[in-house]
Amino acid sequence: MKMKKMVAGLSTAVFAFGALAACGGGTDNGSTNEGGSSSENKPEKIVIWEDNDKSETTKEVAKAFEEEHGVKVEVVEVQMTDQKDKLALDGPAGKGPDIVLIPHDQIGTIVDQGHLAPIADEGSLDAFTDSAKSAVMFDGQAYGYPKSVETPVLMYNKDLLAEAPASMDDLYKLSNDVKADGQYGFLALWDNFYFAHGVVAGFGGYVFKEDGGALDPTDIGLNNEGAVEGFEYIGKWYEEGLFPKGLIGESGGQAMDQLFTEKKAHSVMNGPWAVASYTEAGVNLGAAPMPTLPNGEPIKTFMGVKTYALSAYTENQEWAEKFLQELTNEENALAMFETYNEIPPVAALESNETITSNEVAKAVFDQATNAIPMPNIPEMGQVWEPMAQALQLVATGKQDAQKSADDAVKVIEQQIQANNQ
Repeated sequence: MKMKKMVAGLSTAVFAFGALAACGGGTDNGSTNEGGSSSENKPEKIVIWEDNDKSETTKEVAKAFEEEHGVKVEVVEVQMTDQKDKLALDGPAGKGPDIVLIPHDQIGTIVDQGHLAPIADEGSLDAFTDSAKSAVMFDGQAYGYPKSVETPVLMYNKDLLAEAPASMDDLYKLSNDVKADGQYGFLALWDNFYFAHGVVAGFGGYVFKEDGGALDPTDIGLNNEGAVEGFEYIGKWYEEGLFPKGLIGESGGQAMDQLFTEKKAHSVMNGPWAVASYTEAGVNLGAAPMPTLPNGEPIKTFMGVKTYALSAYTENQEWAEKFLQELTNEENALAMFETYNEIPPVAALESNETITSNEVAKAVFDQATNAIPMPNIPEMGQVWEPMAQALQLVATGKQDAQKSADDAVKVIEQQIQANNQ
């Protein structure tokens, strides 16, 4: 694979070398110059943890990197969801990698635990979309290179719907029209805050107030006027029987998928991870950005960014970062998409024909312009459960929207305060 340098002439002055425990390969402390880049502390090898069953492209880039620079890159498959805990054990013991792959919303927690190092060349992030760049920022520093982006979109069955509705009012009307036939016009897991956030935020709610690029965990906007309006809108779909009763709780996802694949639901709100199972089930799948809310605002879905981050224990930060710049450049990001269908948040690819001709990828790219990166500060961990409980109380009609939102925020504030003591 032909390598393409995104950043030329990297200066050694911009790279910080941590005086930390060894990991990855050993280093060559010689001073051989190569292509204008510093080769001081050039390692024999760097190690990257890649997600399970998704290392083919990374291995090809690693091979080309070794041929060009003489630095071996060992690619080790580790389940992405296990990498945080494994780094906490292997890093301090000197057995960890130079590079890990993590969900961006874990960045704050892992940084606070001392296991991640900031990247040195923040200017290289200009190649990514603004939302992806903001997702990897924490406490004023960038902690990684975006690999792929995920956010829910509208998926519909083209055998039942000729085109995607433009507004939620259109979906509401469709849902009422087909209700008598035992059909559902639209389904969503709105008792799950990951999916409900788009509605709550679209009406004016927010998790933590953003102040100068930083999130303020003392300012929670999940029970303000807009958030409560969002709760009420969500409750309306359950109250009027437009969502089935089984669409609540842990089994809700399975129920939604079953109704959609059995052609009993015309459309659903779901992410690109669902595409394979839907198409394998024979759904004539279409995808589009989420329709606008009745107030005219977009549904502001949560966005997740898989992120390559530097271990705080690496002695090879310069070369690890150099490899990441090549791994995530336009050419290799496109190759990653073509191999694994993971959508790269590289700005130059937004108009690439390979991306735009893929209906789901284009929908995700378009929806991402209105999406909000999941907060990556540790306090976010205190939000999920109280919000799920509040949404389920509204969905089941057991409590009104205002009290449910007020109770949730009170619990979140108490939990954050308790954890900070």
